[in-house]
Amino acid sequence: MITFTEVKKINTDNVPIDPFWNIGDERELKMHRIHAYPAKFPAFITTKALGYAKQSSLTINRMADVFCGCGTVAFEAKRNKIDFWGCDISPVATLIARAKSKKYKKEQIEKYYLLILNDYKSLDGDRSVYELANERLKYWYDERHFNDISRLKKAIERNVPNKSEYRPFFMCAFSNILKASSRWLTKSIKPQIDPKKRPVDVMQAFMDQVGFMIDANVESDVGGGSHAEIVTANFLDKSLKRPTVDMIVTSPPYVTSYEYADLHQLSSLWLGYADDYRHLRDGSIGSRFHQYNFERELKRLNKTGSQIVFRLINRDKSKARAVAKYFLDMQHVADNCYSMLSKQGMALFVVGNTEYKGIRVDNAKHLSEALIDAGFKKILITKRKITRKILTPFRDHCGRFSSNHNCRKVYSEEFIVIGRI
Repeated sequence: MITFTEVKKINTDNVPIDPFWNIGDERELKMHRIHAYPAKFPAFITTKALGYAKQSSLTINRMADVFCGCGTVAFEAKRNKIDFWGCDISPVATLIARAKSKKYKKEQIEKYYLLILNDYKSLDGDRSVYELANERLKYWYDERHFNDISRLKKAIERNVPNKSEYRPFFMCAFSNILKASSRWLTKSIKPQIDPKKRPVDVMQAFMDQVGFMIDANVESDVGGGSHAEIVTANFLDKSLKRPTVDMIVTSPPYVTSYEYADLHQLSSLWLGYADDYRHLRDGSIGSRFHQYNFERELKRLNKTGSQIVFRLINRDKSKARAVAKYFLDMQHVADNCYSMLSKQGMALFVVGNTEYKGIRVDNAKHLSEALIDAGFKKILITKRKITRKILTPFRDHCGRFSSNHNCRKVYSEEFIVIGRI
């Protein structure tokens, strides 16, 4: 039984947890694990959202994820033979999403794989490559690992045509071994060096990764009958062509959370998406690096956003500015989602609340109000338990879980907010 509370007077304090949204009914497929990704969207939520849409007598011919990340919703849409449109500002994210939502021929993967391995063995290491390398990459890699990665990238580019549908598969495999073969502190959500780390062997890591991805592709039940379009773009870009869809399922980035450009910097630099990864912060929702007129834009915040930001100003004006920018961006997101939906369409958001210096940042309440202002006629809200999160709700300055109550609090629950046309 799926239960929702209809929002009339917005209050997220008393929303009950609905166990329906806590865990999936089936084992998650390996394809969802072909590349590490922070705060990855649970695959089963898409399946359950489609079940709820069916229960609500809504026919879904095309669905979208406007923050598609590594392509979880794209993959699940393809599994259900539903056309998909998705966008994300991160080129690393859309690379993974394209690789994930495609069914490949195993024999063709193996053909390219052998060509890459043989070519890699024939390539000589060039010491000048490291000497002339991007300084940021030299910061993360010792010379041996850097040269091995450089040779591997060259072997992939020489043997898998640039326009081949198999290029994303191998570049995704390449991308996923970059942190393990660097000095990057394992499982940290903030970029930092681990002085005690012994980076993995590049080619062994690549072979293991390709083997896992081959198994994931064999297991994948994605077939024909539907089309997935994934674009690298800022959803708020006014020039972006957004199609009409019947359903949106998405999880926006959390306020003052990850800087995805920073976390993906190794892949972005190695794959040539930017000479300076910091440029990829531009346009990301609520990035703390945005420059804007705080006093002027503050007037455009909705009631909930204004109340939260004014409470934060007294504690930390810099944090208040970041939260205000996030709220303003999310109000535009609500408007754009409304404009995309077909008659009687539905948008489902998974969003969590946060807390900073004792001030509750009620993202769910702000989003609900933004959806009402955008024109949605009915707002429904429920709550789920994040079942895999460790019991302590605190993180230290490195982003690791901590029992220290002076650290940043992270909620172990998420809200599911639905807007109906």
